[in-house]
Amino acid sequence: MTATQREIVEEYFAGFRDSDHPRILATLTEDVEWIIHGHRNTRGKAEFDGEIENPAFTGRPELDVQRVFEDGPVVVTTGEGRGVSVEHGPFRFAFNDLFTFRDGLITRVDSYVVPLS
Repeated sequence: MTATQREIVEEYFAGFRDSDHPRILATLTEDVEWIIHGHRNTRGKAEFDGEIENPAFTGRPELDVQRVFEDGPVVVTTGEGRGVSVEHGPFRFAFNDLFTFRDGLITRVDSYVVPLS
C-alpha cells in the first residue's frame, strides 16, 4: 500500500523530531528544492541533508504541527516549534511549510519561519 501525501509529510516531521536523516531523505526526490524564505535555498538531497542539522543550532527541534491542508500535489502545514540557537539560546517560532509532490515524493519545500517572543 502506498503512503498518502499527508503520511509522507508526517514521516518527514517525525524524522526532523528525531534528527533521523535517512528517514527524512526517504521522503524526498533526488532533485528536491528547499526554500527557507528570507534565509537559504538548497537544491538536491546532499544540500538538503546538510541543512537538516544546521551547525547554528543544537539539539533536536520540537515541532507541533497544528493544521494540515491538502490540495492536489500540495500539502500545507502550520505550527509552532522550539529550538536552541548556538549564538542566542532557546527560541520559539511559528512555521508554515508548503510541500509540493511529484511521483509520490516531496520535490519542493517552501518554509516560512517567524520568531515568537
